[in-house]
Parts: sequence; structure tokens; C-alpha cells
Amino acid sequence: MLDLWYKNAVIYCLDVETFMDASGDGVGDFKGLTHRLDHIEGLGATAVWLNPFYPTPNRDNGYDITDFYGIDPRLGNAGDFVSFARAAADRGLKVIVDLVVNHCSTDHPWFQSARSDPESPWRDWFVWSKEKPEDITKGVIFPGVQEAVWTWDEMAGAWYMHRFYAHQADFNIANPEVREEILKIMGYWLELGVWGFRIDAVPFLIEYKGLDEEPDRDPLLLLSEMRDFLSWRRAGAIMLAEANIEREKAPDYFGGRDFGADERMHLILDFPLNQKIFLALAREQAAPIVEALGSRPRDATHQAQWATFLRNHDELSLDKLPENEREEVFAAFGPKEDMQLYERGLRRRLAPMLGDTDRVALAQSLLFALPGTPVMWYGDEIGQGEDLSLPERSAVRTPMQWADEHRGGFSRADCEPVRPPVEEGPFGFRETSVAAQRGRPNSLLTRVQQLVRCRRACPEIGWGDCEVIEGLPPSVLGLVSSWRGARVLTLHNLSAEPVACAPEIAGANHLVALLGGPDEATHAPLAPGEEIALPKYGYRWFRIDGERA
Repeated sequence: MLDLWYKNAVIYCLDVETFMDASGDGVGDFKGLTHRLDHIEGLGATAVWLNPFYPTPNRDNGYDITDFYGIDPRLGNAGDFVSFARAAADRGLKVIVDLVVNHCSTDHPWFQSARSDPESPWRDWFVWSKEKPEDITKGVIFPGVQEAVWTWDEMAGAWYMHRFYAHQADFNIANPEVREEILKIMGYWLELGVWGFRIDAVPFLIEYKGLDEEPDRDPLLLLSEMRDFLSWRRAGAIMLAEANIEREKAPDYFGGRDFGADERMHLILDFPLNQKIFLALAREQAAPIVEALGSRPRDATHQAQWATFLRNHDELSLDKLPENEREEVFAAFGPKEDMQLYERGLRRRLAPMLGDTDRVALAQSLLFALPGTPVMWYGDEIGQGEDLSLPERSAVRTPMQWADEHRGGFSRADCEPVRPPVEEGPFGFRETSVAAQRGRPNSLLTRVQQLVRCRRACPEIGWGDCEVIEGLPPSVLGLVSSWRGARVLTLHNLSAEPVACAPEIAGANHLVALLGGPDEATHAPLAPGEEIALPKYGYRWFRIDGERA
């Protein structure tokens, strides 16, 4: 029987270099991360997703890689990684790592060899053009920062393609040697204890853009081959796709729609839902979320799962929203020019955007109540701050705020850290930290811990079907998740005004409170149709026909 553990997982994403510095050099490392695994375990997460930790010139936060089989020496060595993976396993935490194989750093030995000699065995690993391609700015990913998707290389005497920055040369996946190397990279990290991969930039990984002749081979086959390899090497290992795609393309990424068809991605990050969440928060109305849930394709395989998230290491992309809706979100959460990025998104952390702690907790409750697998960004469990003085996406990649002490408890170094911790203001480490919130009944950290525990105790949300309750006030999102005869009701008031509602639930005998109300501690049951009060930005979780106290 397949182990679909990811259906009821809670994934915690972090960047090793900004999480905890154990060596005292100002850079987070694997020893520091291992030391802080107790925080992640205590939070209730079941998996840890690591941003890139490979050797790199670090011109793009580690996504420009010079060795896919190594560890950035600033972060430790292979032994430190294995010690971390073992410690994570001891705590029941599965490790997921970033697989960045759409491109590599131009400093990588493969590219250096390819550019220096037309006869190099790695020459055809990249995409070249002797003539200047037409419209070299078409398809730019980072408007205002990135100038083109082709760059002239004097040594090679040719143009090379890069969908991202010029220092990140794209691989040619039409080359079978490149596809074989991708599988070797996966196999290596699986042997070191990894349980899955977050696949970076999947839409660009599976395109033949820039080739003189496209092969007679479906590029989606690469995802099928990766899935097959994964299944053989480690049963239960998963692939999580970073794919900001239109809904109609999702079934192709999941695969397995027809009998005998290839399975592909286990999970896809739900960017359309993410963008509608922030539109709903801006309007204080549930309708955008309902619309996004309704637009999910219905014909995905049983093994397929959406991954839900609030914020991540990139900008909050709003590219799937019409311009008028995007402007609504900008006006609500990022009205200043330095808060916006790439003409499409916000470079802000969750707590500074939402402000009110109750509103932040509401957003966190939404994350865990929506159908799918929740993915958390480190620091959001305490309402960590942002640093808009840092360039581009670095604003949301500041060091973890552990305590009101030197460097926020991130590092004991006297030298400048990899990035300055946020110190001042209500979201800086002087006022917002793990130590300040740990064990306090009404702190955001405690509320998130309660939400994680409740989510893990409600597998109906991850495994089951979800129904939107109709007839509620416009600000209230009501969801019923059903699986194997058990049902869970969640209610969220997106408004700054209190509201009351009486959800109609077919076949319900009583509701047992799980989270969010005065009856939570006593589990006093409510009758069907009984009015339920929701304070401003309030949320309630109930088990339908659950055990009476």
C-alpha cells in the first residue's frame, strides 16, 4: 500500500544560512539548525523543506549552484548534513530539499568547460545560439532587474539562454545526458536521508525554448521519469512542484488521469489560491477564496495534492490577478513603491502586512483549514518582521528572531551577519521573538502550535472532500471537510467587525468545539443551526457529531 504521508503533513520551510549560527561566524549552519530542531518539532511540523544549501557564489540566495553534490562550506560539510538528517528523523521530521536543475551558476565547472571549448562534453548541456536571438527580452522573469533571457559570451562566441539571471545558465533538457544527471542528483540526496524534493521553476524545466530543433519528445516525460526514479529509489519520497500555472495545466503536472498514465508530481504549490487569499483578506470577504477552491481541476489522480501557503522566500506574486484586483491588494498591503517588486508582487512578510495579531492568527488558521497540505515560512509562526532596505526578495529572508539579545539570538558573532536581523519596531526581535512568545497562552506562537496540532488531528482536511457552506455572511468562509464518515467544520471571519452565523449542515446532530471559542475547553456541544459568534478576525473549528465530553 502506498504511503501518502504528505496528505496530512505540515511542512516548515527555512533557509539554513538565516536560521541559526552555531559556529559564530554570522552565517547559519547545519549544526545550528540541528540544535533548533526542537523548535520545529515543538511547533508540530512533520517535514522540513530546506532552501538551497549547495556550494554557490550566492548571487541569488543559493539558487545559483556550482556543485549539486556538495554543501556550501559556510553551512558545514556532508557529515553535518547527515547528522542533521538523522536528528530530524529521530524527531519524526522528514527532510525535503530544493532541487534546482533548470539552471546552474555560470561559475559551475560544467558551464566553464562548455564555454571554453566547442568540443567540450558539456557544450550541449546548455542552450546556445550563434546568432543573436530575436526579442531577447521576451519572457523576462524579473522585470526591472533582469535585462534579457539571452546573454553573449565572448569566450564561447555564442549567446546562451537563461530564463532567470544572466549568471544562471539554463540546462538543455533535450539532451539525455542532462536528464540522466538530474536523476543522479536525486539519487545522491535520497541516499543521504532526503524524503523529497521541492522542484524549482518546473514550467521552465520542461520547456525546449531556444533550441534550433525541438526533439520529438514530450517535455513532460521528464517529470514522469523523475517520479518513476523516485518510486524505485525510495518508496514514499515525494516531489513538490513550484509551478505558478493556470488551472487547466495542473492535471498534466500531476499526471495519472487515465488508466495506465504516468504519475508525475505529488504536490503543486497552489499559487492561484494564494493570490485569492490576499484578495479576500484585502476585501474582508470570503468570495475570492471560494472562487479559487472552485477552480481547482476535479480530474487529478487520488495521489495528487495541492500545497497551500501564505508566504514564502520569494515575492508574494499577484500575477494571476486582473490588474484591478492586483491594485486592491497593493493598496491594502503594499501601497509604497519599495514594498512592491517585479511589477507583480509584494516583498513583504505576513505580519507587517496584516498588522493586527488576531488577523495574522486568522490567516494562519485559514492556512491549516484549507484543503491541501500546509507549507509554513520560518518566522511567520511568531509574526517576524521584514527589512525593506535589503534588495529585492532579501527583505523577507532575514535571520530567525529567537530572543531579545545580541543578533536576535541568531548568532553570537561580532562580525556582520549574513543579513541583519530585524531589530526595531513591533516586528523586530526586541518585541517579537520565540523566547518572548514561548508558553504564553495568547501569543501567536502558542496559537499556531494549537492550530498545527488541531490540523494534524483532522486528517479530513488533507485527505477528504471539501464543501463550501452557502448562505453565510459575506465575510465568513465556512468549510466542511469529509473523509471516511468523519467531518470537520471550520469558520473564518475575515472582517474587522464581529459577526454571527448559523451554518446549515446536512445530517449533523451536534458540533463539538475544537478551537477558537469559549466552549473549546469544555467541548460543550452546539446544536445544529445554533448561532455561532465570531469576533473580529475570529475563527472556530468544530468536529461534526464528535464525541461529547
